[in-house]
Amino acid sequence: MKLEAGMDEIMTESKKKKVFIVAGARPNFVKVAPIMRAMAASPSLRPILVHTGQHYDHNMSQSFFDELNIPRPDVFLEVGSGSHAAQTAAVMLAFEKAVLELKPDLVLVVGDVNSTLACSLVSAKLMIPVAHVEAGLRSFDRSMPEEINRVLTDSISSFLFITEPSGRDNLLREGVAEDNIFFVGNVMIDTLAENARRVRNGESARPLGDFSGDYAALTLHRPSNVDDPATFSRIISALEAAAAEAPVFFPAHPRTVNNIRRFGLDDHFAAWDGASTPAGKIFIMEPLGYLEFLSLTMNAKIVLTDSGGIQEETTWLGVPCATIRENTERPVTVDIGTNILVGSDAGKISAAAAAALRGDWKQGRIPELWDGHAAPRIVSKLESLLY
Repeated sequence: MKLEAGMDEIMTESKKKKVFIVAGARPNFVKVAPIMRAMAASPSLRPILVHTGQHYDHNMSQSFFDELNIPRPDVFLEVGSGSHAAQTAAVMLAFEKAVLELKPDLVLVVGDVNSTLACSLVSAKLMIPVAHVEAGLRSFDRSMPEEINRVLTDSISSFLFITEPSGRDNLLREGVAEDNIFFVGNVMIDTLAENARRVRNGESARPLGDFSGDYAALTLHRPSNVDDPATFSRIISALEAAAAEAPVFFPAHPRTVNNIRRFGLDDHFAAWDGASTPAGKIFIMEPLGYLEFLSLTMNAKIVLTDSGGIQEETTWLGVPCATIRENTERPVTVDIGTNILVGSDAGKISAAAAAALRGDWKQGRIPELWDGHAAPRIVSKLESLLY
């Protein structure tokens, strides 16, 4: 465990309540950025950023801190990768030391990664209240590790901040007291709204260089899609059909790249060098930084994804989204947004891409309170709850 310089001052600063803000993986960084800024301005709360190290390399971690102006972590646990059990246990052991040494008044966790659950468990056992941002989301698919993390984290959280009405319904059904549930909006949209302006103003590199034609953007990383060669091959066949209409650009997660090689699927992809003629190709790219990926998404005719957060981002941006899953924990993106579920069905995937490329897509709208001000609402509520 590494402590940033200045922690002695934090320990002796008695006027403010100390709040650990936990970030571990790439999706977390986007969510903690606006919370850190809002809490830094609080007269009564002192944010202490704890980075567990679940994602630790430059593309998956440091680039997000740089682009989103997130301050250096006050505490870095240096956990690294591992199996679900090994990683969760390692985070718990390291986080307990930090909690016992620094004695926070509250631990705030976001999302549904292993670090979220691990830090919540430690806090609850040490009788420190937990605030869960993005609470109540449910896919009702217990085969997803993230669903287990969500359900267990919510069950031991004191304060539950929800992003959409379904969250309240799910939590009430599970026995959470209504007085502990707070509808505040979506902190990820806070980050998106601010940085979409930066992209439109030309403050980020263009990931596709001078290419200006129609294209589809792709993300694919869930084990249910990429760990089984038959399923992965079926999805690739559908994507190749889509690529016949317009190129598909694929910033690939490292584990997905490993599976492409392991299953001998390399021939279905081409490397994007910024100059190739893109007709009929699925172009594999290195993972992009936040601003570059936002630019790729904003300008796509359709985004094909199995990610949770991208379903929300495309709904706010008004970009068609086809989710390569059988379910979603973010139903508002389907009910009123631009998202549809296509599963791993090759026909549905290629049909969705074709429809979007010809402009035949439903008109979505932005959900309630997705207005870029969720983080100040969270901080304001915590100020009243902790005093």
